Amino acid sequence: MSPRSAKAVSRDAVHHPVFARFYARQSVAAERVVGAHRKELLAGLSGRVIEVGAGNGLNFAYYPTAVSEVVAIEPERILRQLAASAAVRAEVPVDVVPGAAEALPVKSEAFDGAVASLVLCSVRDLPRALAELRRVLRPGGELRFFEHGVAPGKGMARAQRVLDRTVWPLLFGGCHVARDPLAAMRDAGFEIGPYRRFLIPAKGPRLPTSYCVLGSARRPEED
Repeated sequence: MSPRSAKAVSRDAVHHPVFARFYARQSVAAERVVGAHRKELLAGLSGRVIEVGAGNGLNFAYYPTAVSEVVAIEPERILRQLAASAAVRAEVPVDVVPGAAEALPVKSEAFDGAVASLVLCSVRDLPRALAELRRVLRPGGELRFFEHGVAPGKGMARAQRVLDRTVWPLLFGGCHVARDPLAAMRDAGFEIGPYRRFLIPAKGPRLPTSYCVLGSARRPEED
């Protein structure tokens, strides 16, 4: 295999074209509800920031001008193309690059902040992805997260685990609904900061993806 071919394979290691098109439409339609959470997620960030699983780039419009650069990692080709278009319209410099959360193509301790937004559900190896985020943050650097995860009630949590073992990841681009992002971040050595739990949608029937958490964590200063 030529170096060019090998590079192409690595760039498209995650390829879900049907889901990518569905997600692009659905996420834009949901922005009336989700946009306020994105704005809260990114408020107060500054310096260099890495965003993993940038999707179609909906976060880019909410980065504060104190951010000097965003390196946005997106492994899926169709979503990466949409993110590149969104980057052109952003008020801060955004560089959209291919790559996977489990092997970030950047130097260690290179970023003041990191963003994981509705992505930890779909990474193939969650502990490895979080270890990479810890690696690329400077000591004391902040990880902002907005994720969905396991429900507090036993009935829905049981249903989520069944979905994760069967059809859900196949239908929704590798998404898992029964993961516990807070526990995973603690296990990866992050210090959990303020966070809040909420439902999307706030009213109406509960979906497997309704149980959300938004907050911050830090790489310990003494690392």
